[in-house]
Amino acid sequence: MEMIYEYELTKSEQEVLKLLTNGFSNQRIASELCVNECTVKAHVGHILKKMNVENRVQAAVKAIKKL
Repeated sequence: MEMIYEYELTKSEQEVLKLLTNGFSNQRIASELCVNECTVKAHVGHILKKMNVENRVQAAVKAIKKL
């Protein structure tokens, strides 16, 4: 999956967004990336702000539409 550069997401945020677009929960993303679930929640918050969306579904849809 090609990542979206216009949102200036960090590498970690891009990884979280990729998994988020696959429908993964925060817990599953944390497990996949070997990080704490709180870290994932922080990344999701940053992603939502940078992408100017209100929730993870909107972020995923917006990411998929940009591909």
